[in-house]
Amino acid sequence: MQTKQKKEFIPHFPWQAGAQPSPGQQGGQRPPLQMALLCLCSSLAIGTTTGYRLFSLSSVEQLDQVHESNEIPDVYIVERLFSSSLVVVVSHAKPQQMNVYHFKKGTEICNYSYSSKILSIRLNRQRLVVCLEESIYIHNIKDMKLLKTIMDTPPNTTGLCALSINHANSYLAYPGSATSGEIALYDGNTLKTACTIPAHEGPLAALTFNSTGSKLASASEKGTVIRVFSIPGGQKLYEFRRGMKRYVNISSLVFSMDSQFLCASSNTETVHIFKLEHLTDSRPEEPPTWSGYMGKMFQAATNYLPAQVSGMMSQDRAFATVRLNISGQRNICALSTIQKLPRLLVTTSDGHLYIYNLDPQDGGECVLIKNHSLLGSGKMEENKENDLQPPVPQSYAATVARQSTVPSTSTMPGYSEDGGALRGEVIPEHEFATGPVCLDDENEFPPIILCRGGQPGKAKRS
Repeated sequence: MQTKQKKEFIPHFPWQAGAQPSPGQQGGQRPPLQMALLCLCSSLAIGTTTGYRLFSLSSVEQLDQVHESNEIPDVYIVERLFSSSLVVVVSHAKPQQMNVYHFKKGTEICNYSYSSKILSIRLNRQRLVVCLEESIYIHNIKDMKLLKTIMDTPPNTTGLCALSINHANSYLAYPGSATSGEIALYDGNTLKTACTIPAHEGPLAALTFNSTGSKLASASEKGTVIRVFSIPGGQKLYEFRRGMKRYVNISSLVFSMDSQFLCASSNTETVHIFKLEHLTDSRPEEPPTWSGYMGKMFQAATNYLPAQVSGMMSQDRAFATVRLNISGQRNICALSTIQKLPRLLVTTSDGHLYIYNLDPQDGGECVLIKNHSLLGSGKMEENKENDLQPPVPQSYAATVARQSTVPSTSTMPGYSEDGGALRGEVIPEHEFATGPVCLDDENEFPPIILCRGGQPGKAKRS
């Protein structure tokens, strides 16, 4: 009797990936789990030792397996183009080869081979980007033609890069230096360098764009400070402090779809959610008090302190937090709207998807409402930890946690293979930029097979 092979999972949230792997993934070691979550359509892609699996989260209670493939073993990169049928896969068996599939038709669109190991892949409806350690390849996603090769990039051993999901604003960000936190910003549409941003003193660890490509968030290898810049100008808009006591490895950095929140997770047990808002001085004048007077004096004093000290005082702290029951494991987070309420999704390297309620008004500790297992058949697991938690006050988070679990469609804009938004929703303005990709069209992605012995990036139609 043969024993069933245990699957090793590599979860992935497609568009928000852009963080540095944990130390266990460096030096050629294989990560225990790779993850990708797509907040637009609540899509989840899982790479395993036997292939890959695709899930769709239609409600808090319902996690559906959309597709499973065992054709390519040992998958360590799996990227899905929003909720379409296009999937890009890279395996440890052939780490220099990228395979592009139309999984619903069961056909291979094309495959490309490169000069060294593929470290990461990013894609939107206009561009497909392949990142190697010292070069980046930019393809036109509609015909997979190689448009540009950025050669001799600074050594990028983790494949850190970010691509805007807004195909009308296809900015690409990657490290501009291996020793400092300089960001190189490249325009994927015009194929020209946009600017460089001196973001941090130390090397970069995480990069992510917001949904429109107008903001870029970054973190360094220290993981203590997170900064947000305007795009394409590169002006600093926000600065958040994740912590001061210890350095951490940022494993996930992601905006909410409305760009109101920014979530950061690391190899510690705490997930931080920051709120992007500027305090104004338009508040009514308060009657003079001793505390008010001291507050103004303290604020004025920051102008005379060293920049490093005053900057630390002015940095905003987390608006909301989550304390996971695990520490040291790689995890990927996403902020999404499910059943008309804001949720935090956390996928961990041990094969679980945790769903939390986020209070958009008061923040605070997020409430855990569901735990899905990704290791089995895709069926849900009731979270037993909630029974052990003490009663919480009648807050927003506590109230919505007990709401009806009847599935309802999300009101967040999303993509589908018919080229539009989810049913009943408004198509985002940038969807009309150059015309949406329709993967059901037989002529949209004709099968292309790379000639053996051909040069990297040169595909030949069959």
